[in-house]
Amino acid sequence: MRKIFLGPPNSGKGTYSSRIAPILGIPHISTGDLFRENLKNETEIGMKVKEIMDAGGLVSDDITIQIVKDRLCQEDCKDGFILDGFPRTLGQAEALLEITDLDAVVNIEVPMEVLMDRMSGRITCKDCGKIYHARNFPPKKEGVCDVCNGDVVKRAEDNEETIKTRLELYNKETQPLIDFYKNKDLLFNINSTESPEKVVPLILRTLMKR
Repeated sequence: MRKIFLGPPNSGKGTYSSRIAPILGIPHISTGDLFRENLKNETEIGMKVKEIMDAGGLVSDDITIQIVKDRLCQEDCKDGFILDGFPRTLGQAEALLEITDLDAVVNIEVPMEVLMDRMSGRITCKDCGKIYHARNFPPKKEGVCDVCNGDVVKRAEDNEETIKTRLELYNKETQPLIDFYKNKDLLFNINSTESPEKVVPLILRTLMKR
C-alpha cells in the first residue's frame, strides 16, 4: 500500500493522510514534518529549509529526495506508506519511482477562493506542527495546541504575498504531476470542499478500488 496524496497548499492532504494512514495500518509521511524536525534540531539542512520556506519557495529536489528516501528505508514503511507533500516536481516523481513502486495517487481538488481563505486563516503549533484555522478550526484553548500544549501561532510564511507565491509555484511545478500519474493509471481525483468527515470515507472507498 504505497500511496501519494497530491494537492495545492491547504487542500487537506495532511488532514486526510493523518486520518487514513492509521486505518490502513501504514505510516503517514509528511515532508513538512520531516523538514520541521530538522528545523527544530537546527541542523544544516534545517537552516536551509527555513530560509526557503520563509520566502515562500520550495526546497530543492536533492535535499527533499534524500530526506524522503531515508525515511522510506525505515522499518515501519515495509508494508506501505502515505506520502503527503512529496513529490512536488516531475524530477522528484521520477526519482521516487526509482526508490519504490506506487499503487495509487490521490489528487485533492479545491477551488482557488477556498484555498485562499484556508491559507489566510491558518495557524500552526510551533512544537508539533499541528495545523488549525483561526475561524473554522481553532484550538480548544486560544493559542495552545490541543495535542502537545505548544504555542499556536500564525507562521511568517502564511501571509497573502507568500501564499500567492506558493500557489504560483504549485501551478508551475506540481500541476504537471497530475498528467504524469494519470498517464500511469494511478490518479484519482477527489473534491475537498466538504468536511473531513465526508471526504475521508470517500477517499477510502476510492482506494479500495485499487
